[in-house]
Amino acid sequence: MKKVITGKELYDCEEKAIALLCGTVKKTLGPRGSNAIIDHSLMNPFITNDGVTIARNIESEDERINTILTLAKEASIKTDETVGDGTTTTLVLLESLFKSGLAKIKDGLNPHLLKNELDEALENIIEEIKKESKTPTEENYYNIASIAASNKSIGKLITRMYLKVGSAIKIEESKTSETYTKIINGYSFEPLLASPYFFNNTNEIIYKNSLILIMIKEVNEIGEISEIINYTIEKRIPLVILATDYTEEVINEVLSLNLSKITNVTLLKLPEYGLHQMEVLKDLEIISNAKIAKSSDELSLNNLGKCEEIKITKELATINNNLQSKVIKRHINNLKEKISTIDDDFELEFQSNRLSKLTNGIGIIYVGATTTTEAREKKMRFDDAFCALNCAANGIIPGSGLILLKIKENLETKNNGSIILKEALDKPFMQILENVGINPSNIYNKIKAGDFNIIYNVFENKFETISKTKVIDPTTVVITSLKNAVSIAGMLLTTTSLIINEQQESINYNLNNEL
Repeated sequence: MKKVITGKELYDCEEKAIALLCGTVKKTLGPRGSNAIIDHSLMNPFITNDGVTIARNIESEDERINTILTLAKEASIKTDETVGDGTTTTLVLLESLFKSGLAKIKDGLNPHLLKNELDEALENIIEEIKKESKTPTEENYYNIASIAASNKSIGKLITRMYLKVGSAIKIEESKTSETYTKIINGYSFEPLLASPYFFNNTNEIIYKNSLILIMIKEVNEIGEISEIINYTIEKRIPLVILATDYTEEVINEVLSLNLSKITNVTLLKLPEYGLHQMEVLKDLEIISNAKIAKSSDELSLNNLGKCEEIKITKELATINNNLQSKVIKRHINNLKEKISTIDDDFELEFQSNRLSKLTNGIGIIYVGATTTTEAREKKMRFDDAFCALNCAANGIIPGSGLILLKIKENLETKNNGSIILKEALDKPFMQILENVGINPSNIYNKIKAGDFNIIYNVFENKFETISKTKVIDPTTVVITSLKNAVSIAGMLLTTTSLIINEQQESINYNLNNEL
């Protein structure tokens, strides 16, 4: 049986869900925000102040509230997926928008009219935020990373790496208590081995002066590549093959030849997917001077490329070749031109990553700690800082909600939607200070008196001019937080019914009564 929930009961459930979700997560906002301990069925409990991680783990025994929670969490989750930062700010804004919007609806305002007004007001505010945005300096990058991680040493380490290799950074847990970095020169990609047995009791494969074959097809029979394998046997040259897939027959035959020490051949599946796969293969083709084959008829010794060195581990395959040829330089310049025209953040990150691999290599940060719990929490801080740095490349604004405060002060309201959104703009600023135990009103009055040219640095407990402040936010993060908060608030406010499994709801109700 299904149960339909509407009217006051629905509103009550929505209010409880938002209070539980946003009320819990907002306490972590800012550099002095608190932590949460999260229990986990598959691992030890861990401590974090990462907003989206906390949000994902919040549940209710009431099936009605839990269903609404699932929807509300999407605001924070979507922000995390898009920019990797600003997840707590999103929920702070969502709480304000929903509370004020629901109050208007209870007074008789049409929900769909309110949603349209919110969307219209949002576009105006985004334009104002963009006007305040500027290009970051090296010091700005450091400050952004430090704020995102709530840790200056993390900010310094990851910024130094970011300025060397750009977005081509991998963050992994160290096998020791030490945190250290490593830069791997060469073009790297994720190795998808056709079989783990290619490692043959070793953790890495290193080929010097090897050949490489790239195919956008599945290898169904060993005969398709026999000419090339025979050539490598004759010349005693190692070979790496990248193909869409291989049959078990082909894999076993090559493994048998390797174990008999007749060949040194490693079979990899193609990295990436779709258009991104084609772009990575184009990079590999140009780097190695190979010719990509799309059918068995195209396969010949002329397709083979060369690698001065190729190193394959379980995490990374890296090709080292001379990248100074005119063809490669032209390829790099074309990629730079392409990047300059990209607006989409995800696509920009991918293409920038390609460029870094072609020019600077890839950086790896190994995060170490005394305990597993500490290492996991520390790695999350590095992840947040890295995402913030990527976003900062598109522009920065003064942080701690200052720009939203400034926009609120000058924003003209013409309908209920713009009024509700205006009321929400100061909530991140207020929450950051409340989490420190400071009265926000006193700080706000001083900032307003300074015509929003000064900002309060919670890290150092002092006021600073916005021209010299270390308190900075990536412009994209603030805009994304606003967009997702308005989007989910609009969905919740225009929802008039909730349909759940009555049996499940009844079980939860009985359990609550028994407790």
